[in-house]
Amino acid sequence: MTRRFAAIDVGTNSVKLHLGELLDDGTWRTVLDRSEITRLGEGLRETGRLGEEPVRRTVDAIAELAGEARREGAEAVVAVGTAGLRQAASPAELVDAARELAGLDVEVLSGEEEARLSYLAATSVLPVGRGRLGVFETGGGSSQFTFGEDGQVDEQFSLDLGAVPVTERFGLDRAVDEATLRAAKEAIASELGALDGRPPLDLLVGIGGALTNLAGVQLRLERYDPERVRGFVLEAAEVDRQIELYRTRDAEERRSIRGLQPKRAEVILAGACIVRTVLAKLDRESLTVSDQGLRHGVLLERFSASSA
Repeated sequence: MTRRFAAIDVGTNSVKLHLGELLDDGTWRTVLDRSEITRLGEGLRETGRLGEEPVRRTVDAIAELAGEARREGAEAVVAVGTAGLRQAASPAELVDAARELAGLDVEVLSGEEEARLSYLAATSVLPVGRGRLGVFETGGGSSQFTFGEDGQVDEQFSLDLGAVPVTERFGLDRAVDEATLRAAKEAIASELGALDGRPPLDLLVGIGGALTNLAGVQLRLERYDPERVRGFVLEAAEVDRQIELYRTRDAEERRSIRGLQPKRAEVILAGACIVRTVLAKLDRESLTVSDQGLRHGVLLERFSASSA
């Protein structure tokens, strides 16, 4: 007998739903996977608080996605919150509203827990093999990193570096000159000092909307195709090409780029700059893209065959 479960990831830039079906053999089949861009972290860097309108947008999206999952037969729905809620002075504003409107308790994860669950998801679907492995996820409000060797995790941590505050600080939602771009990259690099001086990796895996959109643009996808994105090798030179593509266009012009999710147009330049700086810091010319991240890891851990 198959059973359906859902996980909702309440992020700084988007709310993501994954509805999966747990099959008799213990494997999962995707029923539904989609996201809504709500910009929960809009203005958070300046005020330290969640804005009334971003909270409303985000809670509406949580309620909509939870309702959709339940209509599709989910017997349980779990919701987790990440950097936007960790960093806010009063996350209860959203948590209480989500409980009232969607009937969900949003659990605010620590950065380390977010890194662990994202790593679990990525390594469950990609053949990472042996050797030194790095896994990173860059999102709207933070970036998570895991390093290990031969299947053993040595270190996991989270940094308050995300596409939303970088976009707001440097105005990267519009066309910018090369000096502004250089300043943004330098600021990002200063936040990534924890990556300096690490031994060479045998494989680097990247997770998150910036990565899947960069892959989608290179693949020129008319519609998002997880099968083509999963395991796609993204070269540093291609990231450089896309950075220039976005740098010379404002958000509205970027929306016409094939393969780019239109609602991600405002933050894609900042996300691409973070990805490129991670590659440079780790002395890598490429990375492997994972289409599965935090919400998939939550589903695997909370509703696996042994715990369901």
